[in-house]
Amino acid sequence: MALVLNEEQVLLKSSAVDFFNSKAPLEAFRKLRDENNPVGFDRSLYAEMVELGFAGLIIPENRGGFDFGYVALGQILEVNGRTLAASPLISSVLLSATVLNLAGTEEQKSTLLPLIASGELLLSLAHEENTLHNPTRVNCTATKEGEHYKLNGSKVFVLDVHVANKIIVVARTSEGNEGIRLFLVDVQSPGLSIHRTQMLDNRNAGNISLEHVIISESDKLAGGFDELCRVYDIAAIGLAAEMLGIAQEAFERTISYLKERKQFGVSIGSFQALQHRAAKMFIEIELSKSVVIKALTAIDENWVNLSELASLAKSKLGQTVKLVTNEAIQMHGGIGMTDDMDFGFFIKRARVLQQTMGDYNYHLDRYASLNGY
Repeated sequence: MALVLNEEQVLLKSSAVDFFNSKAPLEAFRKLRDENNPVGFDRSLYAEMVELGFAGLIIPENRGGFDFGYVALGQILEVNGRTLAASPLISSVLLSATVLNLAGTEEQKSTLLPLIASGELLLSLAHEENTLHNPTRVNCTATKEGEHYKLNGSKVFVLDVHVANKIIVVARTSEGNEGIRLFLVDVQSPGLSIHRTQMLDNRNAGNISLEHVIISESDKLAGGFDELCRVYDIAAIGLAAEMLGIAQEAFERTISYLKERKQFGVSIGSFQALQHRAAKMFIEIELSKSVVIKALTAIDENWVNLSELASLAKSKLGQTVKLVTNEAIQMHGGIGMTDDMDFGFFIKRARVLQQTMGDYNYHLDRYASLNGY
């Protein structure tokens, strides 16, 4: 199978490049940071993204979407990584729409997916309970009481939760992995408290606490732990796609600087030591491109080794983006660390993405375990 984009995917990516460069350049993200924007993203910008169909790419046509697949969404996330545009695309689409696609009841899919595609509904997935990713560590409980469930517990690092309309909460109904289930919770529910936190990369996240939150049986999703693990795989690949965009942008900006900066009357790009370091970055990025496109294809074509490819992509891109962003700052010298340059934004976003859904050590270990080591 050729790991290349088809004509429609190429056109989509091209339109995304035009959109993000013109409507959401890095200066726009800097402005959000400087203003300490209470929402954390530009709602009008997200409305334009929705109008272009970005929010409906992985949603079936009979649910109000375009059913264009994860390879297509991956191209949007990659281009997004180049300008660092802030939006609920990861929380509402990559994570929550995927959860509903895989684990929602037919009624939940019919009701909620069209609202995600139209931008009317923002959803967050509340799954982490610690700083380190661990799918089986779920202490939040869901206790059955008649026709209702009572949720108790807390979650951390819930993306965009302070602007969400509903939250998908991972909670435990019994011991073992089979007891890990998913529930829909309205943000206005009594007993639910939300505390916004601002992350290193100036993006939105929050911590939530659930104290005797009552939800109905109809708010329980059909799927459980198996579907959730597939969501984690898909999310890891999507995050890898954004890291690829960050790595490419940081690399290209660095190469331009090496050509322009002069010492001793010549450009520093002519120094062999810097050429070797630039060549290493180029090689790692090219390898990373192949890893990401193969992993995205595995989602759309339902390959049996999706989990292996997800961990391969997340670990490889975590290492690549760390190398490239570190080198970008080093090769720019002292000015690379200043706020006048943009590399601080790239390296901060990269570090958060590296940790989200498991860092490269977690995924290297998981990849080895999946292969019998």
